Amino acid sequence: MIEATVIIVGGGPAGSTCARELKKQGIDSLILDKQAFPRTKLCAGWITPKVLSDLELSPGDYPHRLLTYRKILFHFRAIPVPIPTCQYSIRRFEFDSFLLKRADVPVYKHRVNNIRMENKQYIIDDVYKCSFLIGAGGTHCPVYRIFFSGIHPRSPRLCIAAVEEEFAWQWNDPLCRLWFFDHGLPGYSWYAPKEDGYLNVGIGGKLASFKKRGETINTHWERFLKKLSANGLASGRQFAPKGHLYYLRGHADNTRRGNAFIIGDAAGLATRDMGEGIGPAVESAKLAARSILTGEPFCLGSLTRWSAFQIIMNRGRVKK
Repeated sequence: MIEATVIIVGGGPAGSTCARELKKQGIDSLILDKQAFPRTKLCAGWITPKVLSDLELSPGDYPHRLLTYRKILFHFRAIPVPIPTCQYSIRRFEFDSFLLKRADVPVYKHRVNNIRMENKQYIIDDVYKCSFLIGAGGTHCPVYRIFFSGIHPRSPRLCIAAVEEEFAWQWNDPLCRLWFFDHGLPGYSWYAPKEDGYLNVGIGGKLASFKKRGETINTHWERFLKKLSANGLASGRQFAPKGHLYYLRGHADNTRRGNAFIIGDAAGLATRDMGEGIGPAVESAKLAARSILTGEPFCLGSLTRWSAFQIIMNRGRVKK
């Protein structure tokens, strides 16, 4: 049986950050993920300066695509509002793989099916054993399903359905654009350029609102494509988008049970206004590692709740 003090299920930013924090203090861990890295990850790929600071990275340290947004154009029911700021876009395909390699811990490709307790240790599929268990496997994390679904229910009101696609595209407009509430959309759509010829476009909204109206997100997606074409953005592209679900920040209680923790999207921590998940994932990962290292209570009350605040706060970083 393969043993480690800590086993982390999920190799995304939450899992890799937690592993790195533990290794810096001499605690052995390993990561299990159902996919090999680098892997495709649906995400607009927007990060804040705080994310880089929490990761102990500067823009110059990052070796892959990183495009700086000096302004974001918000559209509220067709009214454009330019907001000076300093934000970054990355490709999750590159970003997650970089963070995982930097963590420098063993990584096993393994789909977790069963976890049981035996002599105060966690046994995973009769192959892996640990004293501490971290669930960092996203919305459908098996650690959440097995240990937390009953004590940390995620509210259906906070479930977000998203459809998006990232693709090679020689964009002419480097400006990040966000459209809120178009045609009654219970959320927003986005146009997010990436460095060196990539583009992410997508749309997201509250699943409960779609169901209440008898709508599907696909109707709004088709309207969004027409908007892109009318604005000369990604015109002529034959799209093949994919969908996914995640949860906005609700209560952050009951995210530890014994020596098992859930962090990132497994705990449902995306910001309440814009659904930004990377920042809260990194923050929660560091708090979980600190709790293991020091014995402090695992409390997520300090996590970033609102993305708009981060955008406005970073106006002072904009260079003239």
